[in-house]
Amino acid sequence: MSALPNNELDAAHIPLAYPATEQVSRPLRTRIDSIDLLRGIVMVIMMLDHTRDFVHSGALLFDPTDLTKTTTAVFLTRWITHYCAPVFVFLAGTGAYLQFVRGKSKRELSKFLVTRGLWLIVLEFTVVRFGFLFSLDYRFLGVMQVIWVIGVSMIVLAALIYLPLRAVAIFGVAMIVLHNLLDRFTVAGWQGPGSPVPGPGAKLWMIAHQPFSPLPVWGFPSPIVVVIYPLIPWIGVMAAGYAFGALYQKDAAWRRRVLLALGSAATVLFIVLRLINLYGDPAKWSRQKNSVFTVLSFLNTTKYPPSLLFLLMTLGPAMIALAVFESGGPVQTSGSQSILARLRNVFVTFGRVPLFFYILQWYTAHLIAIVVGLLAGQPVAYQFQSPVDKFAGPPLTGVGFRLWVVYVCWVLGVVILYPLCKWFAALKARRRDWWLSYL
Repeated sequence: MSALPNNELDAAHIPLAYPATEQVSRPLRTRIDSIDLLRGIVMVIMMLDHTRDFVHSGALLFDPTDLTKTTTAVFLTRWITHYCAPVFVFLAGTGAYLQFVRGKSKRELSKFLVTRGLWLIVLEFTVVRFGFLFSLDYRFLGVMQVIWVIGVSMIVLAALIYLPLRAVAIFGVAMIVLHNLLDRFTVAGWQGPGSPVPGPGAKLWMIAHQPFSPLPVWGFPSPIVVVIYPLIPWIGVMAAGYAFGALYQKDAAWRRRVLLALGSAATVLFIVLRLINLYGDPAKWSRQKNSVFTVLSFLNTTKYPPSLLFLLMTLGPAMIALAVFESGGPVQTSGSQSILARLRNVFVTFGRVPLFFYILQWYTAHLIAIVVGLLAGQPVAYQFQSPVDKFAGPPLTGVGFRLWVVYVCWVLGVVILYPLCKWFAALKARRRDWWLSYL
């Protein structure tokens, strides 16, 4: 599963360029297209992952990054989506900082972060849950995914913003760099009916740093929730993103150089630490049956929770992309570049309405999977089942499609969502209703 963008950057408006003699300038109501563009690209990639979840024949049978079962194409289809969650969470922090420099007081920003964080948590277990499951069986409360972790991280950031910016940066980077020291600490999870339910301390640890832990909320039988996105180090990623936002008060040319330097350093550090194979990820790479799979093993870093190497591998190239997108300037609409210009505008449109897109893409991908299944004469009842029933028996077989069908369904979903997102982006551009900042 992938994840979701945060809408804070929707309201972020600052100048794209400053005089060379001015290091800090007063923010203007101008969008940062480079950020919208990056966010829009990873959002569209995110929908590929969720479409695969619903459509691919192997989605219910094996982990696409399991090198003993996967293929190169399936692995890379999943791997490319690893860039989504780190970019979303990181830029959510950046968006919070940009709201501050646009004129919100820390008190106003803190209140907004708390209320929006709570709103996102509610959405995770209601609107997002139903789009993912198409089931109202609340024996399964839901999955703690990226919306949940962004919501909680916002609430924590609401307190952190009162610290000096340098302290926020140190906090965020330290959590990212050091949290793999906690990998050795695990607690026994719940094994199902008849097994003991973990106590409060164990539950808190699972929520903090131990993923894939099904938990009865207060005892069995009671609604079950599954932790996929523990809070550490995502809180640190958002805090680091908040401090990163200060770059967008600097001279544009200087900022591009810093973005390239930071992104390149993070990417090189990933390669060096991964080669050393000693720290930064609990899953070591190893030689495989051939050179291609050895490379896949090298790239196969841990997402749950995101290891240091996972975050270096994803956020490093993301910073480089921000520099490239910004330095490119506006794309010309004449000649052979017109297609590129239109494609850029499509991604920017998606990037301006991230939460709106995120919610709709769950429903769109899920509905497309059902329709395609019906057209192919396959059973689709499992698409409406609660996980309590879906995974109680043997794995489902004879359902789903080959990978090329996944890609066709994904493109269809993106095409369906574009006019809706374009309409909503236009609505947000011409209106300033308070509730729009929560969508």
